[in-house]
Amino acid sequence: MFSLFVGLTLAAPALAQNRRSAATQAASATTQPTEDHISVTTHEITLHGKVLKYEADAGTLAIKDENDKLQAHFFFIAYRVLPAGDPATRPITFVFNGGPGSASIWLHLGTVGPMRLDLPKEGFPGPPPHRVVENQDTWLDATDLVFIDPIGTGFSRAAEGVDADQFYGVDQDVRSVGNFIRLYLTRYERWSSPKFLAGESYGTTRAAGLANYLIEHPGVDLNGIVLISTVLNFQTLSPDTGNDLPYALFMPTYCSVALYHHRLDGDLQADVDGTRAAAEKWAMTDYIAALAKGKSLTDAERADVVKTLARYTGLSPDYISKARLRIDPDAFRKKLLNDQEKIIGRYDARVTAPDPNPASDELNQDPSGEEYTAPYATAFNDYVRRDLKYETDLPYETLSGTVNVHWDFGKWGYTDVSEKLRDAMLENPYLKVFVAEGYYDLATPFCSVDYTLNQLDLGKQVSDRITQSYYPSGHMIYQYAPARAKLRADIGAFMQSAVPTTQP
Repeated sequence: MFSLFVGLTLAAPALAQNRRSAATQAASATTQPTEDHISVTTHEITLHGKVLKYEADAGTLAIKDENDKLQAHFFFIAYRVLPAGDPATRPITFVFNGGPGSASIWLHLGTVGPMRLDLPKEGFPGPPPHRVVENQDTWLDATDLVFIDPIGTGFSRAAEGVDADQFYGVDQDVRSVGNFIRLYLTRYERWSSPKFLAGESYGTTRAAGLANYLIEHPGVDLNGIVLISTVLNFQTLSPDTGNDLPYALFMPTYCSVALYHHRLDGDLQADVDGTRAAAEKWAMTDYIAALAKGKSLTDAERADVVKTLARYTGLSPDYISKARLRIDPDAFRKKLLNDQEKIIGRYDARVTAPDPNPASDELNQDPSGEEYTAPYATAFNDYVRRDLKYETDLPYETLSGTVNVHWDFGKWGYTDVSEKLRDAMLENPYLKVFVAEGYYDLATPFCSVDYTLNQLDLGKQVSDRITQSYYPSGHMIYQYAPARAKLRADIGAFMQSAVPTTQP
């Protein structure tokens, strides 16, 4: 989904500058613009007692092919701290979400931008109306920001007469987003700036592909990549006949979730970190070995696995035995709180909802998905028009099913871009990577990411450029306020480490 978050004050809209070209003003709000269509406003915020002035661009860039034929309108929102100064001393970060088919709204209003969706500390939405508030955890004081909506998401659209399907695919998406980044760097004269990519969920897949593509094609030298709720190798997320690996990789997350809901024995609940570490060690040794044995597993060995799985997951030994030791993520969501007639969320397993069919194995909802879509969409549609002054009657495609259904994952087998990330790090000896994972994420479990990174076969000098951090939250790490604050601190330290202390 989002696949896969002292006193900040926004300048009054009436005082904000709103500069538009004559061509832009003439463009119809009900149709696509013929060329660029950008609204520029100025604002200021106070972050921890320091006033920060910034300019916001909300609009589209016209993307053309080598024959100067219009191909698409890329919608973006950019924030630049004022005064701009020397671009070589000011980092810029290109931010996007995943899906495929997701707009950048989640990272934008969840954690990165200067304004965020108003949520209580735990991150669970309250009743409408929903609004944006000042974001004390914005990344804007560390880097300028460009939020990108890939074609078919947000307000980004293929040009009239152009087949949109040409943008919907792993490689196609990397090319089109890479072309936007090249054009933005050119138009806004930011080639000399320290450059970062930040993606969430499938956006991490895109970021890995872009890291490799940008080096080889337009020649963009990145300083760093931020991967939030990561998927690089889709095999690690797809438990199925003949693919037992994910059963082991999901198990430590099952343990973390069971601990959160207090479903484990007292001795395990008393030491959360120790229990999680023990579960991960057992999953990657005894458990994965037992699954590999198949029918050659002895009765005694099988009984031991059933007992240990039950102890670490909170599920009944009877169910585990009938499931042939293989616990599907959706089954876990259905079974863990079945005695309370509740289901748990996929994107955030802290979230629960009443189970309408507790006696059935059917699971057709995710309370941690549906619950957030309308609040984010409502808040964004008001913010982009009222505060950023972007005028259009186009619907903002928060999560596009059309893009998702039409997505081209390429060759047969599981999509795996981990080698592209490895190649980018080998080609660019200064490229650093930051990886953030949530303990309660059942969409991209943290152990799957650990496994993928461990398989990159990088020498120590390269692997030392990868930083991993873990948070007591779900797929959208930033929903939980303490995790959001920690993420901002971690990102700030990472970016500082990735930018030379002496700029040219």
